[in-house]
Order: sequence, then structure tokens, then C-alpha cells
Amino acid sequence: MAVVGDRDVKIRRLGVPGDLGWVVMTHGEVYAAEFGWDSSFEALVARIVADYAAAHDPVREAAWIAEKDGERVGCVFCISNDEATAQLRILLVDPIARGLRVGARLVDECVQFALGAGYQRIVLWTNHPLVAARQIYLAAGFTLTSESLHHSFGVDLIGQTYELDLTTLQREGT
Repeated sequence: MAVVGDRDVKIRRLGVPGDLGWVVMTHGEVYAAEFGWDSSFEALVARIVADYAAAHDPVREAAWIAEKDGERVGCVFCISNDEATAQLRILLVDPIARGLRVGARLVDECVQFALGAGYQRIVLWTNHPLVAARQIYLAAGFTLTSESLHHSFGVDLIGQTYELDLTTLQREGT
């Protein structure tokens, strides 16, 4: 069910000229402004995006862009880790679209795609300051499977791995 403002947001497959650059640029700008992360994070996102653009398998991998009023406001990628495991990557909701369920809808697109592609599980890696994203992942049924301290992107972080067992969803008919 759409909430106020939710129906104004369109989710589409990545593929319009400018999408790739927007993903990289917006990640760099938002994470620097909100968390003080340096350009090494933007470089990581650029590598993920470049790898996807160069050689993704359209049957097993996909990416989506959320738009509000014709402007990009979010993204997520579903990448193959192995035959049984998909990985949710680089979820982002622009600050101007927060509170509109954009993140939840993007995660749902990724999960539904992974189910349809026949994956048994979907994993993701995030970091502890990303509280809103963590809430979205938990609401979607992901569980925390590991945590580890690391220094990346110019700051000390706690990396977190989450997993969702898709076989349970397949049995439930989701």
C-alpha cells in the first residue's frame, strides 16, 4: 500500500544515460556529508558500478533507480556472489526522499529479483552508522550474521554482514 508521497516515487531498472555516474557521485557526496567518509568510499562505489556496467549477467543481476518528480533519489544493485547467493549492494536514498519508503521499496525489488533468479540466499555488507538502512534490512527479514572492526573510508567502523534465507520465502510463496 502506498503511503503519502510513496506513489510519487517510481522504481525503474538502471539504464538511462547518467544513471551510473549519478550512483557514484551521490554516494560520494552523501556519505562525505553525513558520515565524514573520504573519497576512497566513492572509489569503491565506482569499482562496483564499473564492474556491473562492464559485465553483468542480466538474468542473474540487476540494478534499480528510484525517481521522484523525474529526479533520481535512490538506487540498489543485486549482484551474483555465486550460484546460490545474491548480494544486495550500494543501497542509497537521497536525503530529499527519506521517509517515503524508497529504501524499503528498493530492497523489496532486489529481494523479489533474487527470488525470481533462483538464488537461495541474499547477503549484504554495511557499516554501523547506517542505522536507517539497518532498520530496512531487519524489516525485510535479514538477520545479522557477523560484525568486525575495520578502518575504512578515513574512519573507524564496525562492518556488519546480514543474510536473508530466500528458501524460506519461496516456501511461504512470497
